[in-house]
Amino acid sequence: MKEIVWDLEALYPSVGAWEADFAQLRGRAEKFAAFKGRLAESPAVLKAAIEVSDEFDRLAEKVYSYAHLRSDENTSVGVNRARVDRVGALLAELAPLEAWFDPEIMAIPDDRMRELLNAPELAFYRRSLLELLREKPHVLSEAEERLIGLLGDVLGNSDEAFSTLNDTDLEFGKIRDGAGKLRVLDHSSWHRFTEDPDRGVRRRAFRKLYRQYRQYRNTFACTLDGTVKRHVTMARVRRYDSALAASLSADNVPVAIYDNLIAAVHAHLPALHEYFDLRSEVLGLSDLNMYDLYAPLRPDCRREYDFAAGSRLVREALAPLGAEYGSLLEKAWRERWIDAAPRKGKRSGAYSGGCYDSYPYVLMSYDGTLDDVFTLAHELGHSMHSYFSRTHQHFHYADYAIFVAEVASTCNELLLSEHLLQLNPDDHAFRAYLYAHLADGIRATIYRQTMFAEFEKLIHEASAVGTPLTADFLCGEYYKLNALYHGPGIRADRDIELEWARIPHFYYNFYVYKYATGMSAALRLSRGLLSGDPAKRDAYLGFLKAGDSKDVLDIMRDAGVDLATPEPVDSALEFFRTVVSALRQELQSL
Repeated sequence: MKEIVWDLEALYPSVGAWEADFAQLRGRAEKFAAFKGRLAESPAVLKAAIEVSDEFDRLAEKVYSYAHLRSDENTSVGVNRARVDRVGALLAELAPLEAWFDPEIMAIPDDRMRELLNAPELAFYRRSLLELLREKPHVLSEAEERLIGLLGDVLGNSDEAFSTLNDTDLEFGKIRDGAGKLRVLDHSSWHRFTEDPDRGVRRRAFRKLYRQYRQYRNTFACTLDGTVKRHVTMARVRRYDSALAASLSADNVPVAIYDNLIAAVHAHLPALHEYFDLRSEVLGLSDLNMYDLYAPLRPDCRREYDFAAGSRLVREALAPLGAEYGSLLEKAWRERWIDAAPRKGKRSGAYSGGCYDSYPYVLMSYDGTLDDVFTLAHELGHSMHSYFSRTHQHFHYADYAIFVAEVASTCNELLLSEHLLQLNPDDHAFRAYLYAHLADGIRATIYRQTMFAEFEKLIHEASAVGTPLTADFLCGEYYKLNALYHGPGIRADRDIELEWARIPHFYYNFYVYKYATGMSAALRLSRGLLSGDPAKRDAYLGFLKAGDSKDVLDIMRDAGVDLATPEPVDSALEFFRTVVSALRQELQSL
């Protein structure tokens, strides 16, 4: 068991050590506040202020990381949850000691600011200062920034309420699987039930899960409404055109990229509907439903892998990334970055976390399915991206933008898919299984996440004009959008209207579209890696090492993908069509 539980003692050997660092936060913040009113004095003073700010942020990141990682091990342990709350409350209290910095930078006269920017002492920080000045129209007065900082902890309450209800309080009971075994239905086992070859099992799990969400639909609507209102209000306060524009601004990504993604996916919906027709044909269903979308087309090819076997496959699949990547990847197992053991109370889902001074930890619940192997590859993609960024960039530029966060993770999944196909050149049944898995991956990551992105845009726009986000409104709009994306071939059970209630990413402020753009980029980059071209591999590793040293669109252009154009999405969805064609051919070969 120990080998599949992460080693958080490498971050803090004891709670006492954590408490010691926690106690330093106030002093670090006060040290930074002592620079207030002095930033324009000289390049040396401004440089020193930035360095002290980084020292505080680095320590705060470390203290918070340990608290939330420990809490996510078991969200029902009150003392661990309380530690997260303590950090959140303290950082909110200390926020006014930092809130002065941006307004003071903005208040420096343009001539003096140009002198500072051109000073050799500030050459390293020039990029981040220019990024900050780009936001000048949206930075408020010192008093207003201080007030927002004080409200930081309070404004996140709707997110916390959702997480507590969804991850801790909600229970779904038990279901008999296809073998007649009574199994717990929860977030960890849900996907296994949706892949059960027995349609009755899939239907019962689907309806049992959503019965609970229907019972609490108004509460979930309230939490989502609170979060959306926060996004809309803060965008207005900061004088952005919309909550979407405010969210994209940090990455310097035009709103047109978001809109172009939705338009491109709409144009390729016929290919998705054709895939559903193939599913109906193979499954022998004239009434394909939402709970059939993950049903295995070849249930006889279902394979399971214990953690050691799954880890071995991931290692082999990532060999095209080269010796440097491979040797560093071994640290994930040797140093115990990964918490893979399923257990009650563990935070649902999977993620890569940590900080500049920790391992890039992975949390997941490994249950032995092929999907779990793909999840392992995916999260290690994030972790290796973090590792390369942190080891090749100063703390100030080490955090890569969320816009590119899904590229490395999805690329790993695509390499794993290709590796499994190469391992089984003559097994048409398993190859059909793998092509179906790949098609479902593209469907879930580009089509489905774009549907989520469109829903997120819709509800923020509705809230901005005063439309209450009631459960009835959310269910109605979600059901219509679901019908558009899935087409006439799907006879959707009405319960799917409640899916919005269980999606944590709707609380992440326009995050989900990045899955779709990330996979589009990853498809292009993975093809380059599989070509064996050393230049393409080096360009990819350069992307992993770049951190936040350039704008995200420039980093991706350097790697070989221009995400400012619709071409990568169009190309990815054309690839989806070829995958569906290959799936059909493998099925015909049986």
